[in-house]
Amino acid sequence: MTVENEPVNPGQTSSPASGELVYLSVGILRRPHGLSGELLMDVLTDFPQRLSVGTRLFVGEKYAPMTIASLRGHNDGLLVRFRGLDNPEAAGKYRGKTVFVSANDRPALPEGEFYHHQVIGLRVVNEADEELGSLSEILVTGANEVYIVKRPDGRELLLPAIEDVILKIDLEAGLVRVRLLPGLDE
Repeated sequence: MTVENEPVNPGQTSSPASGELVYLSVGILRRPHGLSGELLMDVLTDFPQRLSVGTRLFVGEKYAPMTIASLRGHNDGLLVRFRGLDNPEAAGKYRGKTVFVSANDRPALPEGEFYHHQVIGLRVVNEADEELGSLSEILVTGANEVYIVKRPDGRELLLPAIEDVILKIDLEAGLVRVRLLPGLDE
């Protein structure tokens, strides 16, 4: 599964309902740089190529729409200037704010790959169609991702996101079919 930063659903902490507006974090604004209103931005997205002059982004908790006026690399991050911000004082008001894109603008993924926000909340069943719970969280580790399944009794089941365990993700049916290898369900 391809990693993309956690989605944000305004006013909600669970998976988005169909048609609900979802934002994906792509960066964090750090500090003004220079005199023209540029801000240093830490990049959080796996798809930084989506950011270019003219791109519409949403900044802060209120998702203020802003358009990139200029953009250039700087050390491990980017220097970004938004239209209407032309001095360090104006830019400084956005220090520490998270930068988002609309999930509707996310790049398409190859067949069989999904964004985290697409699978969080899906029902998890075993090969015999027995309900195991719902996918509540995904841990990104060095080796492979780990799916945390919240069981109906409140316990958690940890499943490595490997082909032998995750048999199928079916977004239309709203479920993840898994094979419980020995030792996983203890």
